[in-house]
Amino acid sequence: MSLPPGFLDELRTRTTLSHVVGRKVTWDNRKSNQAKGDLWAPCPFHQEKTASFHVDDRKGYYYCFGCHAKGDAISFLKDAENMSFMEAVETLAREAGVPMPAQDPKAAERADRRTELAGVMEDAVRHYRLQLKTGAGAVARDYLAGRKLSEAAQDRFEIGFAPEGWQGLWDHLKAKGITDDLILGAGLAKPSTKGKAPYDVFRNRIMFPIRDPRGRCIAFGGRAMDPNDNAKYLNSPETELFDKGRSLYNHGPAREAVGKGQPLIVAEGYMDVIALVGAGFEAAVAPLGTAITEDQLRMLWRLSPEPLIMLDGDTAGIRAATRLIDLALPMLEAGQGLRFVILPEGMDPDDLIKLRGREAMAKLVGEAQPMVNLLWRRETEGRVFDSPERKAALDKDLREAIRKIADPSIRSHYGEEIKRLRWELFGAVRRAPASGRRGAAWKPGAAEPLPVTRSSLLGPAAGPEVEDYLREAMILAIAVTHPACLARFESQFETVDMRDPGHERLRLAVLTASHSDDGGGAFREKVAAIAGADLEKVMGLAHVQTAPPVRNAQDGDLAAMCLAEELAKLEARRGALAEVAEAMEDMAGLADEGLTWRLGQAAEARNRAGRSKLDDDSDMGEDRAALSAQLQSLIDGAAWEKKKV
Repeated sequence: MSLPPGFLDELRTRTTLSHVVGRKVTWDNRKSNQAKGDLWAPCPFHQEKTASFHVDDRKGYYYCFGCHAKGDAISFLKDAENMSFMEAVETLAREAGVPMPAQDPKAAERADRRTELAGVMEDAVRHYRLQLKTGAGAVARDYLAGRKLSEAAQDRFEIGFAPEGWQGLWDHLKAKGITDDLILGAGLAKPSTKGKAPYDVFRNRIMFPIRDPRGRCIAFGGRAMDPNDNAKYLNSPETELFDKGRSLYNHGPAREAVGKGQPLIVAEGYMDVIALVGAGFEAAVAPLGTAITEDQLRMLWRLSPEPLIMLDGDTAGIRAATRLIDLALPMLEAGQGLRFVILPEGMDPDDLIKLRGREAMAKLVGEAQPMVNLLWRRETEGRVFDSPERKAALDKDLREAIRKIADPSIRSHYGEEIKRLRWELFGAVRRAPASGRRGAAWKPGAAEPLPVTRSSLLGPAAGPEVEDYLREAMILAIAVTHPACLARFESQFETVDMRDPGHERLRLAVLTASHSDDGGGAFREKVAAIAGADLEKVMGLAHVQTAPPVRNAQDGDLAAMCLAEELAKLEARRGALAEVAEAMEDMAGLADEGLTWRLGQAAEARNRAGRSKLDDDSDMGEDRAALSAQLQSLIDGAAWEKKKV
């Protein structure tokens, strides 16, 4: 419905914002000046004890200095009570005594017809409810009792029964004087192809009314009682009231429950929702027999910024999760995502609640996983990464998935999390015992390093990351031996990225101990008390023990020079590698495979040069400058190649 110009301005003028907000907050009388329309309260949108939520009645505007929520009376009703825009406008107009503008004749005619169709649907609800209580509904009642569905739950969800027979509902509605056009238009009957009277859509089925957010019955879902029926569940056909891809089962009650602080749970079907609501998870909804659509996903995000997708732990459930991931990735926004609750294999919500109780379900809900974990699981589960080619294929698949994310900040954070998970997987491959882990390339009988090798600098850092590992260890050893240096390099030491987990723990221990330093010996003891084995491991490395700044604990100037050099070289090397990676990423899809290969060769050449200069005192700035020039040359060439094509 379109609103005439000036209507919203008049509505805002005749609405007192503090009256609307006051239903949800308790004003802080010490800070508020109600006479001037200047009011303060704890924010209704986030948990806080102080009054940082400000309402200015004169401007009709609110703002929270904590979570930065802001808006007017319409936006407040939308956010605080999960109303749609038009629902909020209609609510304010009703409270302010402002008549809603008249619709155009055609729109009014369509609205009147939808009202008539909704009335027919309500007649059908009552008919099906009555049939459940008759002799014909005995089998359906037995089924519901076997599912432990109480009469209170049946009443709450208005569950009914459509008996066998071709025209039971048709005859009932015709006897009430309802026209053929309305019965057919409501999707309750189908015209006969044999010249006979139309016949009922639902026969011998348990009936679940489907209501829109306003509470109008717009469709039915029917569960077949005959195990040989081709369709176990059958929904109403799409009508002027019902769009399956834009509807959710239990939408209205779930919206109210979300407004009261309950988590929004998206289950697979009607019985799942009923079981969850019965266990106290009242903000439960379900799509209607199909995978979640883009429209339904937007509806879910209007209800809650982070819906919990609850899926059965079987293959079909995981497959549904992966389809949803591809749909959701391009639509992600800051603060708007999905989390997943994976149930034990072979169990649906009803089974879990009955067998293990509400607390087991609450525990799973509390442990809902972020979507990035499901993305990682999808790309790695059941695969073995025992060759560079297979690892490269994984990297390619993950890059393609992450590229779908439109928001650059979210895309960056996904990249960081995937990098961490990848390090865990392939780091575990290098370190794993014979038992290995899922997806690892470890094979029983693979040669393990000898004890003497493990104790050397090669043992803990075998592989292409050896240079970083050695520099990290040296930086930490100098900091422990010369705590006075920390005052000069504290900002760099606080921000340096330690890739090895043990090194990161030791770095944090050094920073913690530095706040109460009272001498070199005492300082090292404090670090040892916090870091323990991590400190022993670093100080036991051969290249650390022989390093001049570590052997000469009294030479602070030498230590400062060495620490500055190691920090600079580590930063320069990682900056150079990042530049290569960024260039390769930027060129993906632009350049040919030859350019990508040449970029890789440039990176490898730079790595070889870096390793050959590991003990050289020269600054790495020249290396990086040369590399940058080489990269620019390659990129310029790629631009020429693109134009040539």
